[in-house]
Amino acid sequence: MGAQRSIHAGKAKIDVNVDFTHNLCASLMHNTFRNAGNPLSLLIGSLCIKHPNLFGGSEKLHVSCDKGLYDSNVLVAFRRPREECLAHQSFVVQHSLSPEIGIHGIPIKNFSQSGSGGVNLSRLSVGMDLNEPASSKWSSTTSIKFEHVRPLNDDGRNISRDCDGFPLTCSGSPHDSMVVLKQESRYTKENNHSFFHFNLQIEQGIPVLSKWIIFNRFKFVASKGIKLGPALLLTRLSGGSIVGDMAPYQAFSIGGIGSVRGYGEGAVGSGRSCLVANSELSLPLNNMLEGVAFMDCGTDLRSGCLVPGNPALRHGKPGSGIGLGYGLRFKSQFGHFQLHYAINAFNERSLYFGLPNLGSCY
Repeated sequence: MGAQRSIHAGKAKIDVNVDFTHNLCASLMHNTFRNAGNPLSLLIGSLCIKHPNLFGGSEKLHVSCDKGLYDSNVLVAFRRPREECLAHQSFVVQHSLSPEIGIHGIPIKNFSQSGSGGVNLSRLSVGMDLNEPASSKWSSTTSIKFEHVRPLNDDGRNISRDCDGFPLTCSGSPHDSMVVLKQESRYTKENNHSFFHFNLQIEQGIPVLSKWIIFNRFKFVASKGIKLGPALLLTRLSGGSIVGDMAPYQAFSIGGIGSVRGYGEGAVGSGRSCLVANSELSLPLNNMLEGVAFMDCGTDLRSGCLVPGNPALRHGKPGSGIGLGYGLRFKSQFGHFQLHYAINAFNERSLYFGLPNLGSCY
């Protein structure tokens, strides 16, 4: 259920998309933490403006705005032209607002869903990206950015502690500031029968000022797909760890559609480290429909107690979990959707309808 329209104004292109489907289903399937109030609160949409030649020298401008039920994201990116052999340079300003369910959410219904912990994060970042020219199989991006993070309650007010009185920031004040240097490397190998993808991200907090966060955080995702006749077997392993200064919102959360299915978002646990494994077998039934069977498992590697305030222990999260299930995926001109049924280690069933997303920890 939605509408999409593209408008050309000179060389600029404006894409407008309004959609009720995903978040309307989410509001019916999950325990939402704010009152919908009126039907317009179920509206989600996006606005995208692109200009390929802003000042006449092939400068590219990209402006996007996305609104969800309880989250929003605004992105402004300006890319300067460079020679093909040089890294492409982009200046980026981004602001996002989202509920912090993965870390501070409260598991309900035998961990199959997560309710609100009353914590939301407002993030403002300003920085520069350098996209290195891709080789035959490798590509990389280096970025440096300033980040300003503010925890908010559901009424939009600044808070520095959660409902149990534990700090939400590393500094103990209502906000954290940091300069982050990030390196991301990607490797892809494909043929007619299989593919292999690997992604590695390393972030380093730079101590420009004494009160700013100093840390080193890495995460990786490795995935392998093999064709078995008409079927596709997909396996994925993801993980990560962080050392140094740390705020609770920087922890890795485990559980949910993008991690261990059968659990609510972050309901398995949250820690300084994590490891998640996914396996999935999909079989096309016709041109628009395919069946899926999957198994997911994840663990915080017993690092939940190392997160400041230990939110996972206070909310009774197990720290490890396994989910099994099956489902259907639909492909149409309106996008891709999936319906799946999963069971977790506590014998609790869950049903999900929405956008497909396969496993990782964040």
